[in-house]
Amino acid sequence: MKHNYIVARGALEGVEAFLRVAARRSFRQAADDLGITPSAISQAIRALEARVGIALFTRTTRSVGLTEAGERFLEHARPAFEGIVAAGDAARGLADRPSGLLRLAVPRAVVPLLLEPILASFAEAYPDVVVEIVASAELADLARDGFDAGIRMGEFIAADMVAVRLTPPFRFVIVGSPAYLDRRGRPNTLDDLRNHSCVRMRRSSGAVAPWRAEDGGRSIDVGVRGPLVVNDFPTMLGAARSGVGLAQVPEPVAARDVRDGRLEEVLTAYAAKTPGIFLYHSGVRQVLPKLRAFIDHVRARPPKV
Repeated sequence: MKHNYIVARGALEGVEAFLRVAARRSFRQAADDLGITPSAISQAIRALEARVGIALFTRTTRSVGLTEAGERFLEHARPAFEGIVAAGDAARGLADRPSGLLRLAVPRAVVPLLLEPILASFAEAYPDVVVEIVASAELADLARDGFDAGIRMGEFIAADMVAVRLTPPFRFVIVGSPAYLDRRGRPNTLDDLRNHSCVRMRRSSGAVAPWRAEDGGRSIDVGVRGPLVVNDFPTMLGAARSGVGLAQVPEPVAARDVRDGRLEEVLTAYAAKTPGIFLYHSGVRQVLPKLRAFIDHVRARPPKV
């Protein structure tokens, strides 16, 4: 059975006036407390009594008292009104200082690159903020899924989002383990990829993504084949390290492995470029202090890309 829980228009009008009169037992003193005239507060009480359908106060020239109906109304109205005031204070507190739950939707590859280096310092600087990181390859709907912000590469962010740059542009690099490259040979052209095992990525849409390359200033998609399909860059990188095949990953993700010799970059001249990593959110009006503090904290400690 469907119930109608809609509050009638104006149902809350006059409640604060009622509570002040009930506390003071005086229309004039209640009016002084609220900064309005005694006639205005009398009007508010009459309107409230008309909506309720019964007198709430007994009035004489010398005193003001509550009727039995007024006592019952006070019993329920006072805690309810205090609850509404407390709710306003709680919500307003989020606008006054960084506090509350900060939910972020991020790809797994971003966690060690951008977030791990700053989480301890952010927690120390803003102890009243709880950061919840949801690491997923899926592109989250911020409003629907209850996120304050997301972090993604620039080309995957919807045009109606506000994007805040977190890194400079970087390349997508093709890498393989030295053992794999010694065994299968090092490709010199994009056509050579036909003879290689390539680890591929399945997008959130379900499609397997082609590799991206640049040739003579032109951006092209390259169809590759291989024995493994994954849905995130860390898994792809791990497969390349173990010798499954070549992988195409963001340069920052592979930088340490390349530097330490676990992976080797190939086809450098054909590396595609991406605008970089951005934090995105729904709009300037929705940037609470907790999110503003996080943005400023990350931008003050840029990753080495």
